[in-house]
Amino acid sequence: MISSKINSIRFLLIAALTLCAFNTANAESQSQNYTVQPGDVLHVSVWKEEDLTLDVLVRPDGHFSFPLAGDINANNKNAQQITAELSKKIQKYIPDPVITVSVVQILGNKIFVIGKVNNPGEFIMSHDIDVVQAMSMAGGASTFAGLNKIKILRRNKNGKQTAIAFKYADVEAGRNLEQNILLQPGDVVVVP
Repeated sequence: MISSKINSIRFLLIAALTLCAFNTANAESQSQNYTVQPGDVLHVSVWKEEDLTLDVLVRPDGHFSFPLAGDINANNKNAQQITAELSKKIQKYIPDPVITVSVVQILGNKIFVIGKVNNPGEFIMSHDIDVVQAMSMAGGASTFAGLNKIKILRRNKNGKQTAIAFKYADVEAGRNLEQNILLQPGDVVVVP
């Protein structure tokens, strides 16, 4: 009886450790894949260089300034790519620098939900979010919302804006699910 309880405890412990390891690996892969956006705050540290440990804000142009490195383009790059660029520029002054870049605030990774929803506003995307999830974040549609006339406004790199149609009734019925797209930073969901 005692041995069966010990085996049960062992099984639960192994299952918990496996789940914990999976979640840690998943979080690490997501953080490595996250691309920095204007408005994000990065923590940059150079090992053994106290004066080179700073939090920096990514400007609206996607760049930030850092001592000894000057202007760094961070837009749509992950932390690993930014680290490589910083290392390349700083190694002129510090041989073999050990640099760590981490995203401490993802304030630039926002979407907006406006119109006839219960809580319109801007929402930070800490992970991939589709249209239905964004509407849920906004408290759902209000009573007289035009659910089959929803538009997603998206601006491309050249500044041109496009409107993507979304019919809630189709998604609710399990049809045309491809229209429930993943939103990108800066997208605006308009619920008429």
